[in-house]
Amino acid sequence: MKLKTLIFIVIATTFLALKSNANDSKKERFNKNKDLLLVQFDCKTDIDDLHSAAALAMLMADSNFSTINYHAVAGTYGTQGGLYVPPNDLFRLAFGDNWTDANQNFKLAVEKVMERVKNTLKNHGDIWIGEAGQSDFTAQLVKAVQADLPKINTLKRIHVVQHSDWNEKSTTPEDLQFVKENTSYQNIPDGNVVGNGSPGFHDSKFTNGPDKITNTKVKEIWMLAVKIANEYNGKEGRYSNEAVQAGGLDFSDLSEVCWILGLEDMKDVEQFFSRFSN
Repeated sequence: MKLKTLIFIVIATTFLALKSNANDSKKERFNKNKDLLLVQFDCKTDIDDLHSAAALAMLMADSNFSTINYHAVAGTYGTQGGLYVPPNDLFRLAFGDNWTDANQNFKLAVEKVMERVKNTLKNHGDIWIGEAGQSDFTAQLVKAVQADLPKINTLKRIHVVQHSDWNEKSTTPEDLQFVKENTSYQNIPDGNVVGNGSPGFHDSKFTNGPDKITNTKVKEIWMLAVKIANEYNGKEGRYSNEAVQAGGLDFSDLSEVCWILGLEDMKDVEQFFSRFSN
């Protein structure tokens, strides 16, 4: 190889690396001071959303995240069959009135969440959606934003994070395509797996984590989540979660939230509880 050619390759490689680092440094992040975090749970038919909701409440109780503007939505399912896992008692305990029931009335839920979304966007904040389920609800929410706030560029102002290929396949195809084309959409590595580049929150052997929680309210939330999950796991044809069946935990749908909040390097269930159980 000629020296000039070698020098050119080295310079080009260095330039690309610097450009990549510059882009990474400009990577958009959740702004605690003005952004809104929406966490949308399908609750059909896997009971992992119950554990994920408890883990969300646990995370939001931490002093580093307790001031975050967030809202939970239940019943944001797509085309999958099977029975719903009723989360209402848990969500009331975990989130008070800071959640919306899309299972009871989908259209009304979109309108209710839309009010929070509009307030955030008008105050120059972005919307970050942890897609703990399918994207049918997100599609209608984005369409509502485009209709009510036509000057808002949803491609730049609404961020959607998804961790599950199964969730994508269970979304109405045209809704998934619409969301991918009209939001800043990112599919991260599956939250059921440890060591794949995102937090792995599915563990059949971690059986006594909730017992170690020192916050009385958070512990109560976890105990109720475990109780309801055990009751509905595999019941009447619902999905049978093997980790929960073994007495473990599965809050894999919280991996998106961790990614959004800059906790993407968190390893697993044990590390999560070690950090947030006190």
